[in-house]
Amino acid sequence: MFVEILRVFNNNVVLARSAQGDDVVLTGRGLGFQAKPGQTVDESKVVRTFAPVDGRDVDHLGQLVAAVPPEHVKLAVVALEAAGLSEVVENSPSLLVTLSDHLSFAIKRVRENIRLDYPLETEVGHLFPSELQQARQVLAAVNAESEVQLPDGEAVAIALHLVNVGFTTGDLSYTYKLTGILQQLLDVVGEAYGRRLDNTSISVARFITHLRYLFVRIQSGKQLEGEPSAVGTAIRESQPEAYRTAKLVATLLDLRLDTTVTPDETAYLALHIARVVSDPRV
Repeated sequence: MFVEILRVFNNNVVLARSAQGDDVVLTGRGLGFQAKPGQTVDESKVVRTFAPVDGRDVDHLGQLVAAVPPEHVKLAVVALEAAGLSEVVENSPSLLVTLSDHLSFAIKRVRENIRLDYPLETEVGHLFPSELQQARQVLAAVNAESEVQLPDGEAVAIALHLVNVGFTTGDLSYTYKLTGILQQLLDVVGEAYGRRLDNTSISVARFITHLRYLFVRIQSGKQLEGEPSAVGTAIRESQPEAYRTAKLVATLLDLRLDTTVTPDETAYLALHIARVVSDPRV
C-alpha cells in the first residue's frame, strides 16, 4: 500500500512512500496527472514499482524511469521475459531501467542511421558466453516486438547490462572496465606459465566466476580476511608458484581498482590459478 506521493516526475511516473516507510518509484498511465506531493496514490493506476537497491538514490532512479518512453520499458520487460529472465525483471529494477534506456537510444540511433561499434566484443564472447547467449535471445525478442530492427552488435551491449547485475552496480562503464581487467588478468596468468588460457574450458570459466565475485566483494568492502587464516597459509605453502602469480594478479587489482587485495583473497586466487594451470585441457 502506498500512502503518499512525494514527487511527480511526469504524468506517468511518481515518487511515493509506502506504508512501510520505503520510498519507491511508481509508473502507470496518468498516475501523475494533476497529482501533487502529499496526495494519496491512486493504486488502481499503478503498473510497475521500482525500488532502489544497494543504497542507490531513489530520486535519481525516478528521473531515469521518467526519461524513458513507457513503451520502451514495456519492450524491455517483454524481451527479458521472453528470454527466460523474468526473475531478473523482478529483482533488478536498475537493470530494467538501464536496459530500457539503452534500447530507447538504440532504436533512436537506427532511425537516424547512426552506427555504433561496441568495444570488447571479442572479450565479452569469451568471458561471458552465457550472458551473450541470453542477450541474443533478448535482442531477438526486441526485434520481434519492434518495428525497428536493431543490429546484431547490440547483443554485446545487452550482455554487458546482464553482466552488470552480477557486479551490483548501475554504472555500465564500471562493467566495461572490469571486463577489460578480467581479460588482462587471464593474460597475466597465461604469460606466467607460458601458455594461452582456453576461455572455453571449465577450469577457466570457474576462475572467471571467482574473479567476478571477487570484484563484487571488493566493491562492497567485504573481502575475505582472517587473523591469520590457516587455509591461506596452507595454500601459500602447498602452491608457491601459483601464489607468486596470485600476488601479481592482486597487485594489478590494487592498481586498477584502487584497493588492497587481502592475503586471504590472494591465497584463494592462488588456489584457483593452480586448478587452472593443472588442467591438461587448458
